[in-house]
Amino acid sequence: MKIKEISKESFVVIGKEGSTRDGEGFIQKLWQDANSHFDEIADLAKKDEAGNLVGIWGAMTDFSRSFKPWDDFNSGLYLAGAECRDDAEAPEGWVKWVCPASDYLVVECEGDNTFSDMWKYMKENNIPLAGAVYDHSDPQTGKDDMYFPIRRR
Repeated sequence: MKIKEISKESFVVIGKEGSTRDGEGFIQKLWQDANSHFDEIADLAKKDEAGNLVGIWGAMTDFSRSFKPWDDFNSGLYLAGAECRDDAEAPEGWVKWVCPASDYLVVECEGDNTFSDMWKYMKENNIPLAGAVYDHSDPQTGKDDMYFPIRRR
């Protein structure tokens, strides 16, 4: 596993929100909805100096919306969207989350066991999980990472 530690200030994700209560396959449906309507938030998305999107996020939180891990890692809320400007307002049908500033262990997704392998690594090294895990896609490289918060700031 390729693991790095990073600090990230609070950031905004605007996306399509769903819940494990929506049934099997709800995350895939959220991504289909978000991708097919991306033009509605494209002008709000944060971009780098070259005009490229900064990031696509699958953000998660518990039902209290306090950005704690999903209950028993199997029930909670999910937001499929893009990192947006801090002052951006979500258009109708979209939801805005402000993800808290945190320090993360970031691991590159290299297969279906990335989450479980990383969780095992954290337990073996006595590293507590400080919040919900996020999925991140870098539009420039096409690489997918998982962000495991280890400290809230």
